[in-house]
Amino acid sequence: MSAPATDSPPPADLAPVPLARCPLPRARKVLAVIARPGQESAALGGLLYAFRRAGAGLALLCLTRGEASPLNATIERLETRRPWELQVAGAVLGICSVAVADYPDGGLAETPPAELAELVQREIRRHAPDLLLIVDPEPGGLDGAVLAGADRPGDPMLASGGSDDAVVARAVRSAAGQAGVPVAARTAPGTRGGRLIDLGVDPDAARAVQCSATAAYVSQSEALPEVGRRLELLNGRETLRWMVPLLRRSSRG
Repeated sequence: MSAPATDSPPPADLAPVPLARCPLPRARKVLAVIARPGQESAALGGLLYAFRRAGAGLALLCLTRGEASPLNATIERLETRRPWELQVAGAVLGICSVAVADYPDGGLAETPPAELAELVQREIRRHAPDLLLIVDPEPGGLDGAVLAGADRPGDPMLASGGSDDAVVARAVRSAAGQAGVPVAARTAPGTRGGRLIDLGVDPDAARAVQCSATAAYVSQSEALPEVGRRLELLNGRETLRWMVPLLRRSSRG
């Protein structure tokens, strides 16, 4: 007689390998630098909340006023409305300091790189962060199943505005390199070089706060349902990759 069938587990080499989660990087002060209002919430909100809950102070530099968005559910001009919405969202996330520059939304590439790097350097001197946080500028950094279509006109809260996110990344890397501060970029799951980050003991709270922050953008209300759906897919995880790595001090020093 043949032996009865069993539900034995598959061989080890065929079993799925779970993705390892890394702890949130340690930081006493985090400075986030973004291209336009909305990215601090829709892209970085979960991480910023997790850093704050872990005891870090938060500061934010936004380089434009977000006036190039094709959406506006209000009667106000976007260059006035969106910075105000950013202040509200920042308060929800627990950001202590919010600075908004007046560079052209979608036209950061027209600004001299040294000028932008100097602006970031001034914020570094002002806040003395031990970590800089940005949105990944790589083509695969914010697309895929979770954050597909980051450059679509209908997704202005995450849109890179052409090369704006790449300009931000170059300016931040230049400033951080001179100041000796590491830079982490929030990116999409599966991005090469990315590390899966655990948002902590209460990821549901992190997502709830993040969604509350994105809801501050009434002018962009048409985009909010899609942002919410994408955040639901992430659960309690985010992905970071180092743009300027953390340099560990020698044990002899």
